[in-house]
Amino acid sequence: MIPKANSYFKRMPGLYWIWYIVPAFLIYAIFMAYPLIDSIRLSFFERTAGEWSFVGLGNYATLFFNPSYFERYINAFRNTWVFFAIHMLVQNTLGILFAILLTKATMRGSKIYQTIIFAPTTLAILVTGYLWMLLLNPLWSEGLLSVIGLPMLAQPWLGMPNASLIAVSLVSSWQWVGIPTILFIVGLQGISEDIYEAAAIEGASAWQVFWKIQLPLLTPVIGIVSVLTFVGNFNAFDIVFAMTNFNGAPNFATDLIGTLFYRYGIAGQFVIGIPEPGVGAAIASITFSMLAVVSFTVLRFTRTKE
Repeated sequence: MIPKANSYFKRMPGLYWIWYIVPAFLIYAIFMAYPLIDSIRLSFFERTAGEWSFVGLGNYATLFFNPSYFERYINAFRNTWVFFAIHMLVQNTLGILFAILLTKATMRGSKIYQTIIFAPTTLAILVTGYLWMLLLNPLWSEGLLSVIGLPMLAQPWLGMPNASLIAVSLVSSWQWVGIPTILFIVGLQGISEDIYEAAAIEGASAWQVFWKIQLPLLTPVIGIVSVLTFVGNFNAFDIVFAMTNFNGAPNFATDLIGTLFYRYGIAGQFVIGIPEPGVGAAIASITFSMLAVVSFTVLRFTRTKE
């Protein structure tokens, strides 16, 4: 069979690229596309006493019109947007700042700093979460903070409903800031030196170069980084699981779409603890639809700015 296929492609050399595409396509179809499509199908079914029954839009109706379900969903939805906003404001803003500093001609040791900034992304998220959970515990951090003159920061941040989500978001931003930094560095390195020389001749300040040259030319990269941040944040689970638990403690203050999906679809919403795969699949389907629409819109908009 293979020799016949080889002879066929020899007669049509332009089709050799298929040998590179087919394996990746099969892996994607089996492990990504099929589970996604099947989860959409699953959202129209309900499992009762081990039996599956078709309920149409019943799971979606339960999610939006049952007060207890809707309260938990809208809270997780709101928290996820806050989680995303903090990443955009902190992680990606720092990414641009670090990239500009590290691409300056006068910057020494830029490769070392790039390595330091990127290093946290190589750590396991669960390890990072557990370490920061200890660091944010006043029983562990009070002594060190007192030595450096900041005893007021020894607070139970993860136990405070108004601060826990911010703390988790900042830890996540710290861990992943290296990725947008590298992407922005690549984007800045792609800007022609002729443009900078022309700006210097015109007497442009550093702020004018950033605002009028670098930022507009980085728009496509900003679009890609925004989409990656958006998709990653709306799928976030492990950082919350490591630092608080999958119940979104305290009092659902850190509950995200990912943890809500896990409770309903896999572990079971406490106190009963009985999984509802249909409701979980409905949550996943709604999230996927929103991610697809927003991602396409952002990429479309930023591409026109290129």
